[in-house]
Amino acid sequence: MKFDMIAFDADDTLWHTEQLYVDVQAQFRALLDQYIDTAALMDALYAVEMRNLNYFGYGVKGFLLSMIETAIRLTDGRVAGRDIQRLIDLGKQMVQADVALLEQAQPAVTALAQTHALMIITKGDLQDQEAKVARSGLGAHFRHVEVVSLKTPGAYAAVLKRHAIPVDRFLMVGNSLKSDVLPVVALGGQAVHVPYALTWAHEVVEDADPSRYHQIDHLGQLPALVAQLEAAE
Repeated sequence: MKFDMIAFDADDTLWHTEQLYVDVQAQFRALLDQYIDTAALMDALYAVEMRNLNYFGYGVKGFLLSMIETAIRLTDGRVAGRDIQRLIDLGKQMVQADVALLEQAQPAVTALAQTHALMIITKGDLQDQEAKVARSGLGAHFRHVEVVSLKTPGAYAAVLKRHAIPVDRFLMVGNSLKSDVLPVVALGGQAVHVPYALTWAHEVVEDADPSRYHQIDHLGQLPALVAQLEAAE
C-alpha cells in the first residue's frame, strides 16, 4: 500500500520557529524590566495568549497583540508609547525573519516528492505561513498548503474530504503530539512524531501512548520509514 498523501507540519518540523519566539520573549522581558518585576512575566503572557486564541488564533500577530496587552495590564497602562512601538517592530521583524530549515528537511522533502504527493498542514496566520513557504525554497515540492485555525480531528477530516484522500492512505508528519499526531491517529490515519528541542507549553502532552504512532529522531529518517510502512502493508 502506498500513501496517497504525506503531509507535513511546518513550524519546528520543516523550519525553526519556537526559538524565534523565545528570543523575542527575552527582549520583551528586558523592555518591561524598567517598569515591573518580570519574574512572573512569561506566565502572565502565556495566560493572555491562551485567552486570546479565540480572538486572534495562532501566529505572530496574535503573539504581538498578547505582548502589548500584557505590557499594558502589568504596568497599569504606564508603558510608554515608544515601548509599544518597539513591540510592534519586534512583531514585524518576526514576520520578515529568514526561514531557517531544519537540517534534514530539504533532502527528506526532495526525496519524498519524487515518489509521493506532499502537502503542508499548519496552523497560524494565512499570509505569514504562505510567505514562509515561499521563502523556504520548499514550496515547489508541495501539491497543497492548508492553513487551519485548529488541528482537530474534524479539521483534518475536512482537509482529507476536500482533497479526496482516504484516511487510511494518509500520513501526517510533525513535531507536536497534540496537533500533528493524535488527531490524525484518532481518525484512523498514521502519523510520525519528530520531536523538537523546544515545545510551547500549550502543545505539551504527557500521556500519549507511543504504540499508536511512529517516531523518528530527525527528518532524514523519514524516507526509510515511509518505505518500511508501505512494504509492511
